[in-house]
Amino acid sequence: MAGNIQARHQPDLSPRASFDQVLSRYRLGSLARAKASTLQVNVGKLCNQACHHCHVDAGPTRNERMERATAARVLELLARSPGVRTLDLTGGAPELNGNFRMLVEGGRGAGREVMVRCNLTVMFEPWMEWLGEFYRDNRAVLVCSLPCYSAGNVERQRGRRVFEKSIAALRSLNALGYGSGGLELSLVYNPVGPSLPPPQAALEADYRKELGSLGVRFNRLLTITNMPIARFAHQLHQWDKYEDYMGLLVNHFNPSTVEGLMCRNLVSVGWDGRLYDCDFNQMLEMPIGAAGEGAAFTVWDIDDLDTLAGAPIATGAHCFGCTAGAGSSCGGALIDP
Repeated sequence: MAGNIQARHQPDLSPRASFDQVLSRYRLGSLARAKASTLQVNVGKLCNQACHHCHVDAGPTRNERMERATAARVLELLARSPGVRTLDLTGGAPELNGNFRMLVEGGRGAGREVMVRCNLTVMFEPWMEWLGEFYRDNRAVLVCSLPCYSAGNVERQRGRRVFEKSIAALRSLNALGYGSGGLELSLVYNPVGPSLPPPQAALEADYRKELGSLGVRFNRLLTITNMPIARFAHQLHQWDKYEDYMGLLVNHFNPSTVEGLMCRNLVSVGWDGRLYDCDFNQMLEMPIGAAGEGAAFTVWDIDDLDTLAGAPIATGAHCFGCTAGAGSSCGGALIDP
């Protein structure tokens, strides 16, 4: 792998430093929401994998799942919010939710881009043989997890035979036109351990070389920092590395990343209909409104997503994960390092 980002952006700070205090230090002010351009929907925590870095704590035994009435309400809000260009479906494995087809077809029918965050191996689950053609027919934008281009690192993080299945899934998607035939396929890299991602462009070149030798094509690589919450936080404590990792994030805070933070323009919907500034806040149960005096909002409390513009953004120590080094978001790095 390419080397990690090492340059510090400020003097050493305590790993317990407040995110809001650091924003104030740089005269950046408190974060507030703009109008939403992306509606991200977490349909539940059911997944066919149980990855070590998973901030959702998803797995095969989880039973939190979005019900049909909630999914239908999500589509109503999407139709009433013309500024939202993208419906972003995530989980768990979103494909395992019974409302997945309805959400994809409803989003496309409303003229929106539909993005699916796919773990690749779900395509080999029983009764999932239809997935590839369904993606293609709906021109879904695929964001696929592949935390390394080497089998050893992938299987350390995701389990045995995951790399082999992932490569097979990617070849199948390539044959359907993804990666070079007009359908968009991005890959996602997460560090295996407690470190920052390498520079995105350099790592993408490595991925192209290594995966190209396996006959795999993709459009771009997204690097995402592991968040110190849920399963990864537990692992950090087991390694006795939690304080070290928080110190790494805090002392690589980059003020240039703040303007592009996804929480400004994204609304995250939980499987139960509650609304959040981002998927990470969702997992920490910090709903929209938690930074102010109002009660938490749900999809039934608002008429459209523009209602949320101007609301304060709930922040915490995990926000240093999005602002360290080149920054991190569901769309990869925020700036060139």
